[in-house]
Amino acid sequence: MEPHPRPTAPAGSPPLGALPVEPLLTSEFDADPGAVYERLRRRYGPVAPVGLMGVPVWLVLGYTEVTEVLRNESLWRRDVRYWRTRAEGGLPRDWPLLAGYEVRQMMFMDDEEHRAARRTHHSALSPFQDARSPEGWELRASVARYADELVAMLAAESGSVGFADLGAQYTRPLLLMVTTRLFGCPVELGDELVMDLWRMLDGGPDAAPATGRALAAFTRLAAHRRARPGDDLTSYMLLADPDLSDEQLGRELFMNAVYLNDITGNMVLNTLLEVLRGNATVRRSLSAGQLGETVNRAALANPPVANMCFRFAARDVRLGDVWVRAGDVVSPSAAAAHQDLLALGSSYMVGSTISTRAHLGWGAGPHQCPSAARELGSLIVTTAVGRIFDHFTQAELTLPPDQLPWRSGPVVRGLRILPVRYEMAAPHRPEAVPPPAGTAAHAADGQTKGLLAALRRLMFGGRDKGVSGS
Repeated sequence: MEPHPRPTAPAGSPPLGALPVEPLLTSEFDADPGAVYERLRRRYGPVAPVGLMGVPVWLVLGYTEVTEVLRNESLWRRDVRYWRTRAEGGLPRDWPLLAGYEVRQMMFMDDEEHRAARRTHHSALSPFQDARSPEGWELRASVARYADELVAMLAAESGSVGFADLGAQYTRPLLLMVTTRLFGCPVELGDELVMDLWRMLDGGPDAAPATGRALAAFTRLAAHRRARPGDDLTSYMLLADPDLSDEQLGRELFMNAVYLNDITGNMVLNTLLEVLRGNATVRRSLSAGQLGETVNRAALANPPVANMCFRFAARDVRLGDVWVRAGDVVSPSAAAAHQDLLALGSSYMVGSTISTRAHLGWGAGPHQCPSAARELGSLIVTTAVGRIFDHFTQAELTLPPDQLPWRSGPVVRGLRILPVRYEMAAPHRPEAVPPPAGTAAHAADGQTKGLLAALRRLMFGGRDKGVSGS
């Protein structure tokens, strides 16, 4: 019996490259991407052709279509080598987004290669996921300690009533400290490395050199930990897969650093913003002490990754109202897809205390964040958000929400600053909880002091410029 023939695009359906496309990244998109998504959907339906820095791309807007792309790995591939335009030499040599996609790491692998890489990550991350293990206890204690000490530094520098940028003076240094601790860095990674990760994701003209610098830094870290293993993610990845070369491990650390510093950091800031701007469902969850639900609701309203990594069609396929041809590129838009969920209005998805885990903040399908990584990411976000509202008795934005400056790129829509006026509670020191046997808390304390000293300049160096919105 002959196998059932696979469908092919009808001869009359126009290919992506022949369609007139409007550029996505415009001043209108910078100001209000939601309005752009709505307009594209009214004109084209759930899948729209757009121009992305001069390259045509299918932008997937509907929740049903986005989840279909994310969950069907056999049809929608992550390996950039499936991209027909790239294979045929049709991409500009200096196309800014290509540098990140050329980094061969777990995010851009398929099938067994991808599953093997996920097993390595899961094995290496598992000790940190378990709160009963020495590594897990210490990481949790470190996140809370770092958050408390950054708030204490803010109080020492600016007083118990004052102004702060919760991006530069809290979230970014907190994630940098957690990365340094988790990865086992002998010295702080440095603000410039975090900026390089931003440059790569934003797709600017210096994306390629920024990617190269970041990869080189993580490759050096891999070599350092191979020679001097410790109780850290880098060493545990080598333990899980001793055949990893320094270059391979450097690429995986690079990917993890992107998610930990930029994506998780955006989730922290977006959650704080939704509380401060008065999102009723987010505030209701926070008031009920449901920090996990607070984060879920904020991610639904404002996902940390607006448009997720490209997928490439393995064969001709009907998606929404269009035919996508084999080798075409699609960009699943979490931000647009979430509008379908929000449109449910007062249904259980949005209006009740039932979880809103249908958000795509951690992805979906075979390439969603590994379970251990999701647990750790959620821990960091809930701790970072919770400690702010533990310490602050009052906080309000010093700019109207529609005047906040955003990094509006092809992937991430993240705040550049989150300026607030705050009033801080009287300082209190919680009762110390003894660590499980075998933790290295004393070493972490020494590292914390060194990091705080190095970060003080980054946090308060721009203080004279003001963040009060005046």
